[in-house]
Amino acid sequence: MLAEALIAALVGAAALWLVLQPLIAPRPPTSLAPEPLDPEETPKGVALTALKEIEFDRETGKLSDADYELLKAKYTTAALEAMRGEPVGAGDIEAMIAHRARALRSADASMPPACATCGPRPEPDALYCSSCGQTLSLGALCGSCGTRLAPGGRFCEGCGTQVAA
Repeated sequence: MLAEALIAALVGAAALWLVLQPLIAPRPPTSLAPEPLDPEETPKGVALTALKEIEFDRETGKLSDADYELLKAKYTTAALEAMRGEPVGAGDIEAMIAHRARALRSADASMPPACATCGPRPEPDALYCSSCGQTLSLGALCGSCGTRLAPGGRFCEGCGTQVAA
């Protein structure tokens, strides 16, 4: 019985220590990694957003032509100054090129995926045939321009380059 009381007292003391320890000796706050700015929170983003807003306000009749010209000149100057002061790194350029390439490839996605058994499928983003379940062939991409090649085609429909059959 004495052993049980001693164990209960130790467990109680440990629980009390865990509860009171942050109050007795608080830890210094840990620094978090800085969060990247939202593009609209940068000076360039603020100016470009303001330009869109004043254009919209003018179109809806909420802004007179004189006020529009004044605000447009102000925010255009601010946007140009922000763009001049922005460093353009190699990563930014690479990201813009990759984004543009993806956009061009998705524009060429007008050719639906095709099943070897059932033919072209109506679902443009399907990976498997909805009729038989086979994996759909999305077609290869042209090495010159990146256009999706037609199955069995000998020439690229985008640039005319001969492709391997």
